[in-house]
Amino acid sequence: MLRPTYPIKTARLLLRPFTAGDLSAFHAIHAHADVARYLSWRPGNRAESAEVLATKSGQTTLTEAGQTLSLAVELIEKRDLVGDLTLVWEAEEHGAGEIVAVFHPRHQGRGYAAEALTEILRLAFDEVGMNKIYGHCDHRNIASASLMEALGMRREPPRRDGELTYAMSAAEWKRS
Repeated sequence: MLRPTYPIKTARLLLRPFTAGDLSAFHAIHAHADVARYLSWRPGNRAESAEVLATKSGQTTLTEAGQTLSLAVELIEKRDLVGDLTLVWEAEEHGAGEIVAVFHPRHQGRGYAAEALTEILRLAFDEVGMNKIYGHCDHRNIASASLMEALGMRREPPRRDGELTYAMSAAEWKRS
């Protein structure tokens, strides 16, 4: 079970629930062409982004399997929304979860995603007690694949749909 005290602070970031005031920045991140091509949903306009944001705004705890935690990633220094993190608690009996990170391209390459995902992995393994975390990315998304490898996640056998899958077990987390 996870009921974080917000904001969650890392060295340079605040991880917090989304609010309606995040709409412009949220839409700018998800509708950016370099981001949208890798998303499973296609944000066509602000109204569609507002619907997704409204759902994410309510995803602030993980009290049982099947739930999703969605967090805004904000720079402490500038108070800019730079990314979107998701942790899905897939199945209690297997203790499995999935992570998703979406960052605006102008904030990529600075280590923000690695910093935020390290905290999400800590929450998943140390607070919720998950046994295994997965991450997926399009085979063309070299940046995401490199990020998951840098976090210590290992590549799983390839899928037929061209999606790459990475995984980390709780034991691997403790060793890292």
